[in-house]
Amino acid sequence: QVQLVESGGGLVQAGGSLRLSCAASGRTSSVVMGWFRQAPGKERDFVAAIRWNGGSTYYADSVKGRFTISRDNAKNTVYLQMNSLKPEDTAVYYCASRVVFYYKEYDVSTTYDYWGQGTQVTVSS
Repeated sequence: QVQLVESGGGLVQAGGSLRLSCAASGRTSSVVMGWFRQAPGKERDFVAAIRWNGGSTYYADSVKGRFTISRDNAKNTVYLQMNSLKPEDTAVYYCASRVVFYYKEYDVSTTYDYWGQGTQVTVSS
């Protein structure tokens, strides 16, 4: 079991920045951590992922160069630094954990085992 708690969402103007945090706890270790987002009336989309060991990162094309995913092993926390935010980034952002040793399909939500409750990010124009 893995428990995930996101924080850091909020309201920001276009061009601004936010940093999301996802604190993981529980008896099972994560192998991959990901961030997904879901806007009203749309499907849940991949944003970024990071391998817990080694730190390799993966991004959706829509956020490359603007968002950075990172982790703090000591705190068991994953971060999503979001810069140059756009109104189209508005969504509920979810943290996800994969505990199975599978190192493909980072952008596929069904390959993740645990999810946080989500945090709202609203970007005004």
